[in-house]
Amino acid sequence: MKSVLRLLVPVMTLSACSGPLSLYYREGESVARAQSETTQCQVQAVQNVPVANQVRQSPPTYWPGRTYCDSRGRCHRSPGWWQPGQIYTVDVNAGLRNSVEAQCMARKGFRPVSLPPCKQNVKSQVAPARTTTLPPLGTESCYVKFDDGSFQIITPGQI
Repeated sequence: MKSVLRLLVPVMTLSACSGPLSLYYREGESVARAQSETTQCQVQAVQNVPVANQVRQSPPTYWPGRTYCDSRGRCHRSPGWWQPGQIYTVDVNAGLRNSVEAQCMARKGFRPVSLPPCKQNVKSQVAPARTTTLPPLGTESCYVKFDDGSFQIITPGQI
């Protein structure tokens, strides 16, 4: 379930950090339909390739002791110590699940795209309006995020 939520968040609501907008795209398709198809493929992918978490540990690190010398030239060495490795969890099926999702969306005619946030000079040239139908994209296409999680796709030169 965490995996599904992780994948839905960039599509349905954009993070506040203004990172790229990643979504499945088919020109002329409604945003609502694209989101619905994405959710269906994500659910299918989780059912076919369930989460398989493995707990792992990174290797320990040895920190050697230091040698300290006083003004008379007498030295002593402090002991070294081992720092245990970090414990973390890996979903070993995540890559395969993402591939199954992408194949499902490709069968429906969608392709993945990632759009950068628009710069202020681009935003200021366009009246804010939520994108409801996926427009033609160009190399300069970007997006504007709204507080309600919706977005506007802008292509300079088409404005």
